[in-house]
Amino acid sequence: MKKNTFLSFITIIILFLSFAGCGKNEKTFFSIATGSTGGTYYPVGGALAQILNQHVPETSAAAQTGNASVANCNLIRTHEIESALAQNNVAYWAYTGTEIFSDEAPAKNVNAIASLYPETIQIVAKKSSGIKSVYDLKDKRVVVGAPGSGTEIDARKILAAHGLTYDDIKEDFLDFSGASQRLKDNQADAAFQTAGFPTSSIIDLSATADIVLVPIDENVMQELIDENKYYTKAIVPAGTYAGVDQDTPTLNLMAMWIVDADQPSQLIYKFTEALWEHRDQLEKVHDKCKEITLETALDGLGIPIHPGAEKYYKEVSHPKLGSL
Repeated sequence: MKKNTFLSFITIIILFLSFAGCGKNEKTFFSIATGSTGGTYYPVGGALAQILNQHVPETSAAAQTGNASVANCNLIRTHEIESALAQNNVAYWAYTGTEIFSDEAPAKNVNAIASLYPETIQIVAKKSSGIKSVYDLKDKRVVVGAPGSGTEIDARKILAAHGLTYDDIKEDFLDFSGASQRLKDNQADAAFQTAGFPTSSIIDLSATADIVLVPIDENVMQELIDENKYYTKAIVPAGTYAGVDQDTPTLNLMAMWIVDADQPSQLIYKFTEALWEHRDQLEKVHDKCKEITLETALDGLGIPIHPGAEKYYKEVSHPKLGSL
């Protein structure tokens, strides 16, 4: 009897240790919502997930394709995703319940981990279309971005600043890959794409068609900057895409890594630390990642920093933390 009791006790201990061991091996699943496969968000999100998996071993991270900024902010709002990439202007509008989010309650759970790199408003057109300025888009077939995307918002703002609306163009709503395919098939004349350059969908298009990048009028740019502080002037250098042999003046935004404020502070601290201690890994996936720097991590945020990320920036004495 005593022997059976002893064996039962040992069995209980073994089972307890087994379950305890399973607990230690459990991983926290963490998603990063990105954009279409033809844009910059997708490879950058994949690289971020890889860094987390390699350097925060208790995490199982994955990048997911999506409809980019607006959709990503809504996923954070409703707690359907842990984190995402988004334009700084869209994240600000979501947090404040303004612009495209004016019919929604402010998404106060949208927090920032970091500003990453500049995103550039690129208007690509078939050379055969004769389009040389934004004004020339009148009566043309124009892909303005995926429905409700940050690109689509930029398209409306750029058109409006030039005195145009969707009534003046034949608009179409597609992601980057779909836009490039429309241009290839001669079913569109131009397309807006807000992304870090060089953008893979435009590279792909330029390999099979003669293209131009459409400049934004200098005076109009300044008006947009005065009205929207998240815009800054930018140049897409000559030679970025095949056949485009001159600099193209346009506007920049900032791509951000945003996160649900409900995520644990210690976890987000580890993610922020992993991002900046292994930032060099990002450069392997896209040239734009060379512009991801700790110095610009707090540029153009417009929304609160997640407490876990803030803890890291305090530890490294980030010079811009006190000015936010």
